[in-house]
Parts: sequence; C-alpha cells; structure tokens
Amino acid sequence: MREYLLALCVTAAVTFLLTGPVRKFAIAAGAMPEIRARDVHREPTPRLGGIALFGGLCAGFLVASHLPGLRRVFEDYNEPRALLTGAALIWLLGVLDDKWGVDALAKLGGQMIAAGVMVFQGLTILWIPVPGLGTVSLNRPLGTLLTVALIVITINAVNFVDGLDGLASGMVCIAAAAFFLYAYRMWFGYGIQEAAPATLFSVVLMGMCLGFLPHNMHPARIFMGDSGSMLIGLVLAAGAISLTGQLDPDALKLFAGSERAATRGMVPVYIPLLLPLTVIAIPAADLILAIVRRTWNGQSPFAADRGHLHHRLLEIGHSHSRTVLILYFWSALFAFGTVAYSVRNASIWIVLVIVLLSAVGLVLLLLPRFTPRAPVWAQRLVPPRYRRRAAGLPGR
Repeated sequence: MREYLLALCVTAAVTFLLTGPVRKFAIAAGAMPEIRARDVHREPTPRLGGIALFGGLCAGFLVASHLPGLRRVFEDYNEPRALLTGAALIWLLGVLDDKWGVDALAKLGGQMIAAGVMVFQGLTILWIPVPGLGTVSLNRPLGTLLTVALIVITINAVNFVDGLDGLASGMVCIAAAAFFLYAYRMWFGYGIQEAAPATLFSVVLMGMCLGFLPHNMHPARIFMGDSGSMLIGLVLAAGAISLTGQLDPDALKLFAGSERAATRGMVPVYIPLLLPLTVIAIPAADLILAIVRRTWNGQSPFAADRGHLHHRLLEIGHSHSRTVLILYFWSALFAFGTVAYSVRNASIWIVLVIVLLSAVGLVLLLLPRFTPRAPVWAQRLVPPRYRRRAAGLPGR
C-alpha cells in the first residue's frame, strides 16, 4: 500500500506543479477560445490542462517502475506500455483540438486508432464471465471490437460531462478511487496477479485528478480541455479492460470450487463488465441521453448543446458549486455502491443503504423546488434567496 500511496502522491504533485506553467503556456499559445452559447463560464479560460495531466501520468509510471513491489507490473505485463502509447496518441489529438479544433468524425477516428493501438499491444478483452453460464471466450475480432467500443464510449462519456468547473476531474477521481478498492481487493485479497496493472492504473488516475482539481475548481483558472478529458477517460477504461478482460477464469475456481459457483459467488469479477459504465453511470447516462436528444432533433450526435444534466440542474435553480457536489454525490453512490455490493452481495443492508441514499439524492436534486420563503416581517433577517419577490417580478 505504501508504494501505491507514493505513486499517487508523486503523480498528484507533478500534475499540480505542472498546471501553473501549462496555464501560462496556454495563454501565450492562444488556447483560450471565445465564450460559446453552451458555456457556463463568463470569461475566456485557457485550456490544454491535459498537458499537465499527461505529465503526471508519465511521472507516476516512471516512479512506479522503480519501486520494488510495482516493478513487476512493467516486467510481466504489456498493459502499461499499451496504455502509455494509447494515452500519447489521444493526448496529441486532444491538444490539436484544444488549439485549433478537430472535426467530430476525425476525433472519433483518432479515438478508435488509439484504442486499436492499445489492443494491438495486448490490452484487450479475452473472455467475459456471464452469470449462470460461466466464462465465455471471445475470438480476436469480437474481443477487439468490444474493447475498442468500451474505450471509445468511456472517452466520450467523460468528455461529454466536462462542462462545469471541477466536474469531470472530480467524478473520474471518485470512480478511480472506487475501482482502486475493487482491484486492490482482487490483487491482495485473492492473490489474483492479473489485477496488478488495473490497481496501478487506478491509483495513478486518482493522482492525476487530485493534482489538477485545485486549479480546476470553481472558479477554474484552467480547463483540462479535450486533451485532458479524453486522456482520463482512456485511463479509466484501460483499468477496467485490464482487469476484466485479462482475468484468468481458472483462478476463480480456486476460491469457489467450480466455475459456475465462482461466477455467482465472485460478483466482483463480472461487475467490471459494466465498468466504467457503472462507476461513471452519470456521464454514461448523459452520453446516451445526448445522443437520443440530438438524433431526435435531427442534429448530429456530436453537435454541442445545453441539454446536459449539469445544464438542467443549473436551470432549475442550483448554483454552480451545488450542481457539481450533487453530481459528485451520485457518482460516489453508484461507484462505491457497486463495489460494496460486489463485496457483500448477499447482504440486504447494502441494498437498503443504497436505496436510502438514493432518496436523499432525489431530495437534493429537487431542493430548489422546496426552498422556503420567509414571511414579510422577517425579510431583512434572512439571506436574499429566502426573501419573497416583489409583486410583478417573475418567480423562480
């Protein structure tokens, strides 16, 4: 655990220290696009924060490769090399988009190329455990198609949710923390060595997001841009694929007696099939709703608009900071609820707690509708948001 903490701290420190110089470089390079109709910020803000995030990723991997306990990940597995190659490609694509803009279809093609390069180097889904059926082996074309689709979906889900200060980095950090707990348990709790790369990926991803967040919280001094959002989305997807697709099903039989019992009893094994769609369920839902909405309106699925979940929360009366915190809450509920259920899937208390917290989340979502109004005699004693509006003025 100490080596993971060291890798996390180094990644966070390098990302944090690089973000300041990167901000000055972005301003000098003119990577400060004009305010668009769908933007919620009021002043031009530099992008290219992905440069600092990529620097943190490289620093974290460099330090981990020299630590005795983590060196084996780089010696025994090709996943770290595959991730760095794909990350470099997606990062370069994002930098070009942040500075000059890249067509949506060209960007999608670049994402597929980066995913294909990772698959070519061995980061692919080989088999999937299906409840009730056992393990289903995938042939190379099907495994490649599924892997590329999962990477592209995750990249775009994170990219779509990157619309408020600190939103994408915070939500991905929450997802990475939950996934780290899950992978760490599989690696050290059950001795499944195939979980080692995913554990490293998730802890480095946490460091990247934690190092960038202080610069990106509202009011943000710099945006991560597509160079950052696509990068962290790719790293998150790589962790899920590395663990799920590479996990040897024979190792599960050692703990459950049979493959069928292992598939049922080892719920953590097949839950990652929904990862990162479960640990970032909010961005994934936003992505699906955006595609349906735009297609229904006769627009391109990649056309930008103000219909995202965070836009809708702002419209019903939530402040910028409260909107971000609400989405943090729901992301943590989905992510850690999934991990908790994977550990104690037979416990009814886990389900009850998740249901209770979901009810709390719904109340928070509708909070502006329940904002009390003070009586006339107490108008001067309460904050302005609790005062009744003067006659003739529109209500909230």
